Amino acid sequence: MSIDRTAQPPRAAVLLLHGGRADGLEPPSGLNLPGVRMHPFARAVARATAGHDIVLGRVRYGHRGWNGTRADAGRDALSALDELALLTGPVPTLLVGHSMGGRAALHAGGHPLVTGVVGLAPWCPEGEPVDHLAGRRVVLLHGDRDRVTDPQETWAFATRARAAGAEVCALRMAGGDHAMLRRAGEWHSLTTRVVTGLLGLGPLPPVIARSFEGAGAAEPTDATDATDAAGG
Repeated sequence: MSIDRTAQPPRAAVLLLHGGRADGLEPPSGLNLPGVRMHPFARAVARATAGHDIVLGRVRYGHRGWNGTRADAGRDALSALDELALLTGPVPTLLVGHSMGGRAALHAGGHPLVTGVVGLAPWCPEGEPVDHLAGRRVVLLHGDRDRVTDPQETWAFATRARAAGAEVCALRMAGGDHAMLRRAGEWHSLTTRVVTGLLGLGPLPPVIARSFEGAGAAEPTDATDATDAAGG
């Protein structure tokens, strides 16, 4: 784990998890494009949480890939949370992950520190466990032009997670791609609004709050409804 900002005493923490690949035992390269892709999100969250005693950090992976049942990135996320607990004590923690990092964040969502997970174009393969997310708040944002991870699998995961007892909101980014380059500013601003809302630093967009209170299938909602309601 790499800590970008600490606080004494901390009110809460946010850990970011970048993407990777299905398979790869080598460590991430020095020029780690999935990590670079998360820099705008890190900057936006840092600005929005400045002065609120929020610890900010990043999960560091030992391997580039998920690697099947090894679930390396998921294990690294859990190890980072254990390390964070030693540094900060039992502070409420949000996980924000993209692609494989979204899968890792959801995998680690049952850790005692975690209160919420934000998945950006997450990798949610069929059959991924959900029971450990009961009682957590989960927001999944996926572009409908993603050709790397399947938004339909994300919507199915959202439905199963809600049935397992999680509070879930699934948001569809119309025209959004996997790299989050199309409508990039909206990806950054909406993610930041979700993070500050989950941290209690501001209101959640009403469409997300209503989804958390809902029952039944977690049907995806257009992300513009959340953006417009938040004043974006």
